[in-house]
Amino acid sequence: MMDIITIGSITKDNFLEIDCDIIDWPKTPSQKALALPFGEKLEVKKIVQTLGGNSANASITFGRLGFKTACFGKVGNDNAGKEIKDWLEQDKVKAIFAVEKNDITAQSTLLLTKGERTILGYHGASNELIEKDIPWKKLKAKWWYLSLAGKSSDLFVPLIKFAKENNIKVAFNPSGYHIAHGRQEILDNLKNIDFLVINEGEAASLVGVSFKKDKEVFKKLDDLMPGIVAVTDGPNGVTVSDGKNIYKAGIFKEQFLADRTGAGDAFGSGFVAGLMSFGDDFNSSESIKNAIVLGSANATSVVEKIGATPGILNKETSRSSRWHNLEITVQKI
Repeated sequence: MMDIITIGSITKDNFLEIDCDIIDWPKTPSQKALALPFGEKLEVKKIVQTLGGNSANASITFGRLGFKTACFGKVGNDNAGKEIKDWLEQDKVKAIFAVEKNDITAQSTLLLTKGERTILGYHGASNELIEKDIPWKKLKAKWWYLSLAGKSSDLFVPLIKFAKENNIKVAFNPSGYHIAHGRQEILDNLKNIDFLVINEGEAASLVGVSFKKDKEVFKKLDDLMPGIVAVTDGPNGVTVSDGKNIYKAGIFKEQFLADRTGAGDAFGSGFVAGLMSFGDDFNSSESIKNAIVLGSANATSVVEKIGATPGILNKETSRSSRWHNLEITVQKI
């Protein structure tokens, strides 16, 4: 039996590193935009091709840390799908793929400058995952890492039902799309989730309370689920609740910011790997502290390289003395 199976999106990411100005642009959420001259040719400094997608990114963490891992999602019948399978197998991750004959493997082109990026994404086959694609018998495992993007979020309820019936622990990272289009079904099923990881904005949207009232947000989530909740705030760190204690931690400062792509997946999967290393005692205070450290280290390591997976830690690099000093405060609820 697999230790963990990741379920969700699988893409091929193509990074184009360019020199361009970042300008003020109030029409975007970040208030910023890349300035590209219309009708001109721009020199690309570097091209990097890597794995992408929540399921693939997370699976690399578990594979490199020595867990028996599989990755499930949908790809096209094309070279990109075959490349992704080869990349996964290099990190000892078993590829369990559904294949879409009428569309290509999902791909993203990322315009990268000064450590920030703009993503041009085509969901392709990844967005066509439906219930009849699921090889239920092959998905039995001790844990699932579940992150469903786009229309594949329609599979959330049947997947959770199967996990409950088969005693599979579920780590869940809902997409913004899923929260917007399936908020109530997520709330109704939190009782079956062992670990939930979301950012502050997603947490506020999910429970309908501004994160300025963070204690109220955590109380609502703790009342709805018996498991562990981690709410991330980018460079400001993470707040975690186990229903008894609140844990707060900052981040490990990056030595060099290359690219933020995949930092969230790296934190979530690193956190779950930290929990899994404690076996059945995964919800202990010691386990949660270990998970915060490993998740934070994994996220920082990822942003120091281009792409979501090149910087992911392995057994050896995760034990580096660099990752030993993260201050974590614990307060009783």
